[in-house]
Amino acid sequence: MPVKKNVNKVFFKKWTSEMAYVLGFFFADGSYDVNPRGSEYFSFQITDKKLLHDIRDALGSDHKISVRPPRNPNDSIQYRLQIGSKEMCADLQKLGVSKNKSHTATFPKVPKKYVGAFIHGYFDGDGNVWSGVTHKQRKVQGMTLLTGFTSCSEKFLVGLQSQNQKHGLGKGSLFKLKNNNAFRLQYSAKDSIILFNLMYDSLSCNRLSLQRKKKVFERFIEKTAAL
Repeated sequence: MPVKKNVNKVFFKKWTSEMAYVLGFFFADGSYDVNPRGSEYFSFQITDKKLLHDIRDALGSDHKISVRPPRNPNDSIQYRLQIGSKEMCADLQKLGVSKNKSHTATFPKVPKKYVGAFIHGYFDGDGNVWSGVTHKQRKVQGMTLLTGFTSCSEKFLVGLQSQNQKHGLGKGSLFKLKNNNAFRLQYSAKDSIILFNLMYDSLSCNRLSLQRKKKVFERFIEKTAAL
């Protein structure tokens, strides 16, 4: 007889900072599936074991996190959390999730108070940040910061772009990636700092965060403040 697992089934019914973060992360790296018997599941499969444990704790879950060995020598180990709940899957659908969300997703209706947390979650799933030296060949060099979001759904990034503009960012640059079906929304240093403040000021509990991405912002801010 299957062992019953615990999970907070009302997690996606009420907006909180943690719920918004997990939902944003799900839009980036989550999946929703129905098996042949009609059972419904949602899952996350990522390389960061600690963050997945933190997400599981936020969900009030005691489901097992399984390990997926790399298929190729250069690939990373993947960690997977799968939770079966028709009620929670129905809540996710009400929030804009679909089985084919990778290509059809649109930016969901998120209360203004929680937009930063949602964007933070999506950024930790499908965002990237880079800081480095520009104009290395010149005598006078400069530091720069680039932030980007990737999605196979252009409509989702258009919605994200619109939300970011409401919070003080510029339009950034939205373009299709070469040799890829995905799109990218990218911001330069000034807008990246505004984005940093939007994302990281939004969570009362900072346990849900990829610290390695946050540190890129912090190092840039520290270095440029000293110039």
